Amino acid sequence: MVKYFLGLSVLKSSWDQVFVAFWQRYPNPYSKHVLTEDILFREVTPDNRLISRRLLTKTNRAPRWTEKYLPSNMARSAYVIEDSIVDPQSRTLTTFTWNISHARYMAVEERCVYGVNPDNNSWTEIKREAWISSNLFGLSRALQEFGLARFKSSVTKTMKGFEFILAKMQGGTPSRTLAETAKEATDKVKETALAATEKAKDLASQAQKKQQYV
Repeated sequence: MVKYFLGLSVLKSSWDQVFVAFWQRYPNPYSKHVLTEDILFREVTPDNRLISRRLLTKTNRAPRWTEKYLPSNMARSAYVIEDSIVDPQSRTLTTFTWNISHARYMAVEERCVYGVNPDNNSWTEIKREAWISSNLFGLSRALQEFGLARFKSSVTKTMKGFEFILAKMQGGTPSRTLAETAKEATDKVKETALAATEKAKDLASQAQKKQQYV
C-alpha cells in the first residue's frame, strides 16, 4: 500500500522569476536540512528543453520510536536524486525526485509541475504529487503515515523558502524566519523576567529598610 499526496500551490511571482529562483533556492533559512547539491548531468535537447539531474544530500532524521528497529549505524544523511525538465515553449518546469538512501525503509517519490497560473499569468502554479511507501515488515503503515506527515511539513518549508528567495531577487525585504521570530520572543521573555527580578529585588530592599525603622 502507498500513501498518495496531491497539492496545488501558488507563488505570486511570474514563471520566469520562479524558474530563476528554482536554481537559487539553496541555501535559505527554511532548507537547513539540505546539506549539499551537485549537478550530475545537464543538456539542452534539439527542441530547446533543458534537462538536468542533481544529487542532493539531506539530513535523515528517523522517528525515535523506530530506533530499536533500524540499524544502529544507519546514516544520518540521505541522498536524493532530482531530475528536471524545463520547457520554455510551454513555460513549464517539471521535476521528479526520489531518495536513493534507505529506500527499503521508506521511499518518497515526488513529481512537481511549475506552470503559469491559469487565472493570473503573472503568478506561478505548482502541482505537486508524492508517493510514500515502505517495505519494512510490521512497520510499513506507521512509517508511511510518518513520511506523509513529514512531507506535508516539508512542502510548507519549501514554499516559504521560495518566497524568501523571490523576495531577495526582487529587492524586497524577506519575511523574518521562524528562528528570528522565536529569538525575538525569547529575548522579550528574558527582558520581562529580568525586569521582574530587578523589581522584586527593589521591593525586597524597600521592605527590609522599613523593618529596620520599625
